[in-house]
Amino acid sequence: MATLIPRAARSAFAEASAANILRLSRPSRSSIGLRGIATTPRKPATPASTYVRKDVKPPLPAAKPAATTPASKSSSIDDQSPIKDMTQGLADEPLILDENEKQVDWTRSFHGLSAQPFSEKASEVLMAPIPFDDVEVKPDGIIYLPEIKYRRILNRAFGPGGWGLAPRGETIVTGKSITREYALVAHGRLVSVARGEQDYFSPEGIPTATEGCKSNALMRCCKDLGVASELWDPRYIRTFMKEKAKQIWVEHVLTKKKKQIWIRNGDEPRYPFVLSKFGA
Repeated sequence: MATLIPRAARSAFAEASAANILRLSRPSRSSIGLRGIATTPRKPATPASTYVRKDVKPPLPAAKPAATTPASKSSSIDDQSPIKDMTQGLADEPLILDENEKQVDWTRSFHGLSAQPFSEKASEVLMAPIPFDDVEVKPDGIIYLPEIKYRRILNRAFGPGGWGLAPRGETIVTGKSITREYALVAHGRLVSVARGEQDYFSPEGIPTATEGCKSNALMRCCKDLGVASELWDPRYIRTFMKEKAKQIWVEHVLTKKKKQIWIRNGDEPRYPFVLSKFGA
């Protein structure tokens, strides 16, 4: 059975409870005082930083060094400084002098031709008989005098510097040979004009062929001076071949083919041929 509380007691209890609640909800003066006085210094507010973080990409792998390749054809030295194709001609035509020049233009002049004979001493040297020992024979049986011996005869007759070969045109280059016309001049006089020729087997051999062409022209010009005229005499040729040359069988070292060639008596066949013991 519930306990009965008098009305007066209930009202007093209610008032006391309300007073306690109100006291607890209000802050105390001591707490207000402590809260108003700050013991730590305050710093002025600073604006927020504008730094924006960027996405950091991973580093790329190191590039491999480019492989060194030989220079292309377009950047080669030959393309920068092209070498003239000598098979198309050497473009070495001689200089044509003006008509008022005092120097003789040997490209077209015949100055001094047959003006007078050379001295008796020079004539004896030029027309002296050629010793058999100076003559050589080619494998096909053609006899000849080495070109250096023509120059020695001219030096004895006119003296070194007393003669020379003057080109009378440019060098003509064909697919297999070259040719050029030269004039033999001695003591300031035109002696003879002849065209030299020489075969070649590759473009690299053209410079050497030009020298052979000059020597061939010299040999032909010397015929007009009587130098080594015996080499065109049939009787001299037959006598020489009978007394100073012989025909033998030889074998090619590489191909083993056999054939007959001519050599001088006492000489041996030259490489790539060797003497064949059994003939054909």
